[in-house]
Formats: sequence, C-alpha cells, structure tokens
Amino acid sequence: MKKKIALVTGGYSGEAVISYKSATTIQQNIDPARWECYKIDIHPSGWFYMNGEERIEVDKNDFSILVDGKKINFDAVLIGLHGTPGEDGKLQGYFDCLKLPYTGCDAASSALTFNKRYTVAVASFAGITVARSLHLFKDIPVTTAQILKELKLPVFVKPNNGGSSIGMSKVNIEEDLSIALTKAFKEDDQVLVEEYIKGREFTIGVFKSKGSIIALPITEIIPKKEYFDFEAKYEGASDEITPAVVEESIAEKIRQEASKAYAIFNCKGIVRIDFIYNEQDGKPYLLEINTVPGQTSASLVPQQVLAMGLTLQEFYTMMIEECFI
Repeated sequence: MKKKIALVTGGYSGEAVISYKSATTIQQNIDPARWECYKIDIHPSGWFYMNGEERIEVDKNDFSILVDGKKINFDAVLIGLHGTPGEDGKLQGYFDCLKLPYTGCDAASSALTFNKRYTVAVASFAGITVARSLHLFKDIPVTTAQILKELKLPVFVKPNNGGSSIGMSKVNIEEDLSIALTKAFKEDDQVLVEEYIKGREFTIGVFKSKGSIIALPITEIIPKKEYFDFEAKYEGASDEITPAVVEESIAEKIRQEASKAYAIFNCKGIVRIDFIYNEQDGKPYLLEINTVPGQTSASLVPQQVLAMGLTLQEFYTMMIEECFI
C-alpha cells in the first residue's frame, strides 16, 4: 500500500513565490508508484488542500484532511516551504509534537541555521572559516561610523533571517550603508553586516542517505551583476557551472568543509551550503546554510542532482525514505 505524503508549500514570507515553484518541480518528480502525494498550501489565510476546485481546510489538531468524506492521515511530510514557517523550525516543532516524520533538518537545526549570525558563530566556534560580521537589531540604534569602526568596506548587508537574497545589498561606500540597512530592516528586525570576501563563489548540496553524508557536485556561481542576488538566483542573471571547473584540491576543501558543517549542525535531508573561496588564504569561507534549498527548474540542487547521475525522482525517493529510518 502506497504511503501518503504531504508536500507542504507556500509560507508567510516573500519566499512563498519560490516555494510554489519548488513544489511544482517536486510534485512532478515524486514516484507515483511509491508515494501518494497531496500538496498542502500553508498560507496566511489558512492551511488547505485543493481537491479540484474544492478548497479543503487542514485539521491542525492532527494535520489531516477530509476528502470525499474520507479522513486522510499522512505517513510523512515533504517540506518544500522556504522561509517561515517551514525553514525556521516552527513547522518542524509542530510535526514533532504530532510524532509525524518529515524531510530535512529538525526544529533546533532549522532554527539555528535560519539565523545567519548564529550560523556563522557556531561554524567559527567549530573551526570553520567565516567572514567578520556584526549583528544589528532594529530597536538598538547604531551609526554607520560605529559599524565601520568594526568592519572594513565593502560589506554585505542582509536580513539575518530569510533567504533568496531578498533585502540584501553590497555596500562599497559609507554613504550607501544607511540605505542598505533600511532595505534589510524592511525584511527583518535583525540584520547581519558582513565583510566582503574576495574570491570565487561556490555552492554545494549535501544530504544524508542510509547513514552516510553525501556531497553533490559543486556549482560555481558567476554573477552577471555585482553579486548573487534574487535576480541572479531566479531570473538568469548569473552563470552557474555544474559541476564547477575547479582544481581538485580546492573542490576537496569545499566538500570537506561542507560535510563538516552538515555534521556539526546535525543536518538531515538535503541542505545547500554556500562558500566563497579566497585564493590568497587558500580557504573556503562559509556564508550560510540553506536547510530547504530551492527545487525550481532554475535552482542549484536539482542541477547538482542531475550532474551526479541521479534522476530527481530517485533523489526525492531517497529524501522521503529517510523519514522512515
């Protein structure tokens, strides 16, 4: 008998638009011979399943739905929801309370990695190289002079919680810093200001299957703009080379640091870890960990999966199977 899988999508942030695109890719590539998939939209107006034109509300007491008079309880949840509440640990905590297995990181790891400042702090404590940064709060005023007393220009300014590069800016001169802070604070009440690291940008998917941590082929990102922003990620304003054309010695450093980070943060399922490789230092600098990486047709993890020689159907089957181990 096929297991019933809830594919959750949507969310409460600006990343919802990407969640819907990711869910389309995932749903098209779930093995119908193995899994019975129901797409659940978690939306500010409610949680629901669309049965044709009928909008069916989710019973949040047990995360079930009633379809044609029949109650459907799910065997597992496939999380395809970027941003809050699917990437920050909130949904994971809810599913833990229901004892309902789900793909990806648990509540604690999701909450920790969703906070960019906490991520780099823990990574640094574990010996992983990261850029110097400052953690700012909306209700604690700070001047640009105070920031630049601690950090050197250029810097990146980005919302501390969130993804898809929404609200992010690169600042080259002090006069632009306050504008960048205002932009970032519109997305979050915490902001990370991080020194720019010169180097090549690489990203790598890492997942666990049957107890083994597996690194996917590396992608090098060459933005056509000054940096890898939302447009570069999702609207083709970058060149993405998968697998990256890079010396094996550099690739091995990135794989090792990515696998180390995966283990340190107690990750599960597929995550994507972003690095800048500084050739002068000979080190990869960890930028951030994405615990629900994009699965759209333009996303990096699907490119890496195919480059490894797996089909997306095989890959999503592996992700779902991990729920039952």
